[in-house]
Amino acid sequence: MSHLPNKVEAELQPLLGQLLKSIKERISGAPSVECAEEILLHLEETDENFHNYELVKYLRNYIDTALGSVIEEETEKCTSAEGRSLGSGQDTLVQQVTRKTRESEEYKEMMRSLKNTMMVVVESLINKFEEDKLKKEELHKKKMHEQHTSYCMDSCSDSGSSFNQSYTFMNQEQLQIIVGKLDPSQPKEIRREALQSLCCAPPSDVLNCECWITLRKHLVTALSDPDPILSDRSLRFYAKTFSSSTFSATRETYTSLAMHLESCFTSQQSSVPTLSAGMDITNPDVVRLLKKFRLLNEFQKEVPSFWIRHPEKFMEEIVESTLSLLSVTHEQSFRAESSHRVLKPVYFLALLDTKASWFNKWMHGYYSRTVVLRLLENKYKSLITAAVRQCLDYYDSKNVEDDDTDNLCTMRYHRTNGRRTYYTGHELQYIYFVHSLCLLGRLLMYTDGRKLFPIKVKNRKEPVALMDLLVLLIQMMHQNQKSAQNANTTQRDSFAPANFVMEVLRMLCGRKECATECLYRNVIIDSLLFPISTWLKDDQMLVTCVETVLINTADILARIASTDRGLSLLLFGENNKHAASNCPSAAQLIAEFTKRLLDGELPPLASTEPSTALKGAFIFVCRQMYNTCEGLDVLMPYGLHESISKAWKKACSLSERTPTPVAGNESGATAQELQNTMVLEEMLLDNLLNFAATPKGLLLLQQTGALNECVVYMFSRYTKKLQVSKCEKFGYGVMVTQVAATAPGIVALQSSGFIKALVMELWSVLECGRDDARMINPKPTPVEPIDRSCQKSFLALVNLLSSFYAVYELIGNMPLPNKSAYSLREVPTSIVDLIDRLIIMNSNAKIHSLFNYEHSHMFGVRLLSVMCCNLDILLLLESQYHVSEILLNAQKENVRESLENPGDFIIDGLSVERNQILVRMNLIGGPSERVLPPRVLQKGNDPFRWPLFSSYPLPKCYLREPLKKPSVKQDNELSKLLKNLEMQTDWLESCKKQFCRIMKSKPDILKGSISESGVKRLSLSPIQHLGIKIVVRYGKFLGLLKDDSDQELANLLKHCERFVKQQQITISSSLHCLQGDYVGHDWFASTAFLIMSGDGERTLRFLQQFSSLLVSAFLWLPRLHASIHLSVQNAESGIHPVYSCTAYYIEMLLKIEVPLVFSAFRMSGFTPSQICQHWLSQCFWNYLNWTEIGHYIAVCVILGPDYQVYMCIALLKHLEQEILHHMQTQDLQVFLKEEAIHGFQVSSYLDFMENLEHSYRTTILTEMENIKS
Repeated sequence: MSHLPNKVEAELQPLLGQLLKSIKERISGAPSVECAEEILLHLEETDENFHNYELVKYLRNYIDTALGSVIEEETEKCTSAEGRSLGSGQDTLVQQVTRKTRESEEYKEMMRSLKNTMMVVVESLINKFEEDKLKKEELHKKKMHEQHTSYCMDSCSDSGSSFNQSYTFMNQEQLQIIVGKLDPSQPKEIRREALQSLCCAPPSDVLNCECWITLRKHLVTALSDPDPILSDRSLRFYAKTFSSSTFSATRETYTSLAMHLESCFTSQQSSVPTLSAGMDITNPDVVRLLKKFRLLNEFQKEVPSFWIRHPEKFMEEIVESTLSLLSVTHEQSFRAESSHRVLKPVYFLALLDTKASWFNKWMHGYYSRTVVLRLLENKYKSLITAAVRQCLDYYDSKNVEDDDTDNLCTMRYHRTNGRRTYYTGHELQYIYFVHSLCLLGRLLMYTDGRKLFPIKVKNRKEPVALMDLLVLLIQMMHQNQKSAQNANTTQRDSFAPANFVMEVLRMLCGRKECATECLYRNVIIDSLLFPISTWLKDDQMLVTCVETVLINTADILARIASTDRGLSLLLFGENNKHAASNCPSAAQLIAEFTKRLLDGELPPLASTEPSTALKGAFIFVCRQMYNTCEGLDVLMPYGLHESISKAWKKACSLSERTPTPVAGNESGATAQELQNTMVLEEMLLDNLLNFAATPKGLLLLQQTGALNECVVYMFSRYTKKLQVSKCEKFGYGVMVTQVAATAPGIVALQSSGFIKALVMELWSVLECGRDDARMINPKPTPVEPIDRSCQKSFLALVNLLSSFYAVYELIGNMPLPNKSAYSLREVPTSIVDLIDRLIIMNSNAKIHSLFNYEHSHMFGVRLLSVMCCNLDILLLLESQYHVSEILLNAQKENVRESLENPGDFIIDGLSVERNQILVRMNLIGGPSERVLPPRVLQKGNDPFRWPLFSSYPLPKCYLREPLKKPSVKQDNELSKLLKNLEMQTDWLESCKKQFCRIMKSKPDILKGSISESGVKRLSLSPIQHLGIKIVVRYGKFLGLLKDDSDQELANLLKHCERFVKQQQITISSSLHCLQGDYVGHDWFASTAFLIMSGDGERTLRFLQQFSSLLVSAFLWLPRLHASIHLSVQNAESGIHPVYSCTAYYIEMLLKIEVPLVFSAFRMSGFTPSQICQHWLSQCFWNYLNWTEIGHYIAVCVILGPDYQVYMCIALLKHLEQEILHHMQTQDLQVFLKEEAIHGFQVSSYLDFMENLEHSYRTTILTEMENIKS
């Protein structure tokens, strides 16, 4: 058959048309005909929908019909004849069948008929396309004649993509003809047709033609032509050029458009409206200008995304042409009054891009920002001057309370069909003001932008400095209230002047360097606080400030307070000016305002209850201060914790009294009231919780009685992994650690369910694994003692169990379950359960209840090792659970069962770890006074050279030679001074100076030698008995005690207990540590006993005299246990002054003196107060050598109790490099607790401590003296 029937041709026409429509975008985007052919030839490879086209389906069916029988026949022939030779694969068969089929007559006939038919179909489609094209051109001409009557800026699409239209490819001769037709001398119809043809040509061909320079002039002329069709078509060509041209062509197009717009404003024949006349956007001339500016602005916002790929010259020309345009001022404007001046280009750009997003994008990247700032400084500073002047003029001329047309909130007239059609002069001024404000705000973010100030403004005597501008903006935010109060909330948020100023201030707060230069100044803080200070100065004065402005002010103040520099500014002023003068600081003003706001003592707000948002905003500012030690120190006199607590209790009682809404009743107001009350309650609880961020703040929180509720709230947010607030970078880890350092805090954590959740989470990681983990392969055996998956839980438990008081509340006097059988599904829920299941492995039932015995037990043993570093915890575990006996039995059972070497210990991870704990529990001493075996094995035949043991005493290799009793000569200068006390009036100061001199020159000479004595027998606790054994063992090693010193020390401790008990009050408390005598060992009395070389009577006399000194309250911890020398509130709190006072000032000074160490603690989720409380409670035993412990006691007794704080700061400074290293390895807590402090000498840091005394003694010593209040 020569070709298919006519019926088939009719079917193929729509199928082919459908295919061409589907690939129209690909074809139209091809730069040449050859490229279009390539696209068609490779369509199957590039188009995933190729086999879904109807034409392709039709051709597949047609081929099956025509060649199906041929293919089957050839396949059978090839398979039967060459089946044995087709071993190389299926491809050979396919190739043979394909070749045979293509050589067949049926294939040739099918191709001829298909080709003839498709030629007829294509020809008919071409004819139909030409007919449609002619019809469209006729319709287009008719529409273009009518189009000028319906132009509107909002429906303009000039900047749309040029790919939405088809192209007509042209050669140079055709383009030359079009250029001739575009000559201004030609008739309009000819020029219109030429522009229409030009818009249909590919922009790349047009821009690369030989006559482009002439063509560009004609295009600019057409842009300026009053004929709307010519101007519109020329603008369309510009739009296409921007979207699909090379960078050089785009640059030329943009600069020519900018120059054309510049000429529109400089020409004497300009039809630009004046400011007084406003802007009617239905005016054809204004519409054309707006269209051009819109196209310019769209390109301005798009070009930063790609100009870095082009030469810098490309960007410089675009930036300079833009700045040149915006700096243009019409000649008439110089002679006219301000209201009759011709609108400048910036007004049109501001109307289209009110928030100056184009400038924001240009300033974002360093590449373009340097060029913009350089040009502004060198050539176009007038643009910045005009922006500053606009802000000044707006502030001077607009009183918002008397003018209702100052912002876009009030623009509700001059509308047509819901669209704005006219803008008054006031509205245009405001739009320009907003544009200038956003531009200046972005400029101030950068150093070179701030260097443009001060700005000399016309009609102003003094140049406008940076601070002047910022103060003016803040004043503007405070004054622009009436419209903000009356306008719709959504409109207010978008268009109110105060909110634009807020955006700028927030932006400045977000950059540290920028905020330091712009906002961290007294003049700025005073401006922000003006409404507050006015309120506080005169209660009868009615301040017109509304809540919205106060909330905005509080937001900026909170952002300032969230940084160290800003916090210092609020607390002490710039360069500590407030500290030197008697005037209140910004922090004090804020605290007073917040307190009176909470207490309802502000008369202007007496008629209307302050909103929850206003209270929350100012409490949050205070919270940024009182959650730091230095901030709490300043705000303490205002008792904010009491005010917030009272407000919270009041909110709780209101929510309890509010009836529960019932469905079906008209209870909308009740439901809203209940919801508002609950929001207030939660907000107050959240802010109250943040007092727990510091040791003293935690004491204040405990005294409010809301500690348990705050911890429950914290636990609810902690489980959701929420951060503390929008200003805090960390979660609740540090706060949990701070709370866990005290007895009431750990009880609150336990009652909230926090500890239970932590233990259960740990168990799931150790024994169960994650529920969502797919077990394809077995879990790898951990290489480290603590697997990475358990590291977080391990550190959390170390933080939780760091304090002896906390551990005593959790396990004190509580027996282990020690069940005969444990179910595999039985999960521990408490610390006692955890100790029973993971540490005290004294039965086969416990071993068999673990899926991963070695891994889980190793976790427990490592946790035990860290816990035992606290000597009081060690004594508690030993006295209650006999830990050393359990460990020794485990070592005894861990032996080989061989005939050759029976009884040899098996060396594995557990035996090595147990060995280390046993040695650590038995030996006491500083870094050079005891030997601890390593935890790691070595390569070779002898991986662990230290002998393992299963009974005490320790092998000799672990014991150092006992120190000889020192022979002390008392003929030094200090002893001579003490002999002549009666002859000197200033003996104390002389004694201190002489002591410091001797400490620095001959520190080893300060040792004591006293004779022995005995005391009567009294009763002691098991912890005290075990402590006596440790003390005597250490005293013998030091050569200070004899073998029979046990009873002497026991008698001393009994007398001390009786002496302290005489000064105790009866306390009714649920805390275990307050039910009776001091529960820990008296390490200070033991230390004094060793200093006195075991003389009990001499030690007791010293302690009795020593107890009258202030320093005894901080060195001798049992001295203030439930003491009459504390207030009842402090005594009942269970929080010792060593934590609430000493540790509090340690954290404060550490942040100032050693900021890197303070930050390392924060990042580790650990607190300096915890480790310092640990060190101080046991008098640095096991951390310092005996000589340094004596020096520590002497320094504090002679130089003052505040040296306890300076001593800890010196230690942390000494450990700075190790702390930073272990912060990175994520084991800081373990390092500080397990490792002794190597290389530290009190004498080496005495100068450092004296400097601290000069700076901080007044503050610290005053607070130490006031611990009773």
